[in-house]
Amino acid sequence: MKLIKRGLVFTFSIFYIGTYCNTTIPILDSKKDFEISNRPIKTGADNYESYLPLLKDKKVGIVTNQTGILSDQTHVVDFLLSKKINVRTIFAPEHGFRGTADAGEHVVDGKDPKTGLSIISLYGDNKKPKKEQLAGIDVMVFDLQDVGARFYTYISSLHYVMEACAENGIPLIILDRPNPNGCIIDGPLLEKEFTSFVGMHPIPLLHGMTIGEYGKMINGQKWLKNAAQCKLTVIPCVDYKHNMPYSLLVKPSPNLPNDQSINLYASLCFFEGTNVSVGRGTEKQFQIYGSPFLDKKSFDFIFTPKPNFGAKDPMHNGKLCFGEDLSSYKRLNKLELKWLIKAYQNTADKKNFFNAFFTKLAGTKKLQTQIENGVSESKIRQSWQKDLNSFKKMRSNYLLY
Repeated sequence: MKLIKRGLVFTFSIFYIGTYCNTTIPILDSKKDFEISNRPIKTGADNYESYLPLLKDKKVGIVTNQTGILSDQTHVVDFLLSKKINVRTIFAPEHGFRGTADAGEHVVDGKDPKTGLSIISLYGDNKKPKKEQLAGIDVMVFDLQDVGARFYTYISSLHYVMEACAENGIPLIILDRPNPNGCIIDGPLLEKEFTSFVGMHPIPLLHGMTIGEYGKMINGQKWLKNAAQCKLTVIPCVDYKHNMPYSLLVKPSPNLPNDQSINLYASLCFFEGTNVSVGRGTEKQFQIYGSPFLDKKSFDFIFTPKPNFGAKDPMHNGKLCFGEDLSSYKRLNKLELKWLIKAYQNTADKKNFFNAFFTKLAGTKKLQTQIENGVSESKIRQSWQKDLNSFKKMRSNYLLY
């Protein structure tokens, strides 16, 4: 399934989108329930009249990857150079500048063959730009497409870039982009003791903000080291509201190939902390799940992971897995737990179902304990509500749309 461009997605998604700030609102079933602009959404990168004057006669560093494109698919780096902006260095997040590296794969520094610019990796041992790497830079630009989930590491990279900018007195400009999961707010809040690169802040698993709004929250809540704040400018999207459907022009990472995978990502990523595959090593990454340990009577979908462009050594490589195909499942407007619970209840290897990574993904030990103790999904969800209500109040202070 190829990605659908923004101009087509309105007729496709309007019957399914449920991305309202209150996740208990039912899924839409008519056009009258949906506010649609007659004009196409303009990303921060396309809103260049607002940021080009801020970059004139400045030495610029930029954090971006393959998602940093304008509506005509010109890469933002190429666009800036065409406007005679003095781009000095490219900083690349997880998956690299071209977005081809596997999840967790070490990405090395290098040069962009097209522009000759130096590329510095912000993944692995060098998650935060060093002082010497920022030497001579007057302003930093940040342009990455987030997907609205706490454990998607681009917002962790944003944290470290903001921290480095604050420490070195360098202003940061975020070119904002819509959240393809709208304003779904759901899941357990991260507890401080489980802070990691896949969860750095006390937010729910689905945060319902754009990356620009998220940057404002990091600053406003003083989450940076020593409660520092960076000089932050957010270049907003134009003609965008959170309840609008938004389809990405390019894959945000190798294993999120289409709209369906992006919508299912938060719910299925829990399996990354278990012995269940999420389809890495297939053509349906984050649209299927399964393992050799699941009951073949309860799971009639069969697949065999094999090395491919997004996974050099996928989980259960070459093994027959039994699971479910969700590639045609209706669009979610919440974090879905039923697949995780069903898999745990039907696995032949409960002792080794969860691994240590699950707690980092969940941001709490409670979820694993609840599932192991047979707590119902409704009661699990109830246990999040107080924290979610508090987060929504905090979030309201940083919204741009």
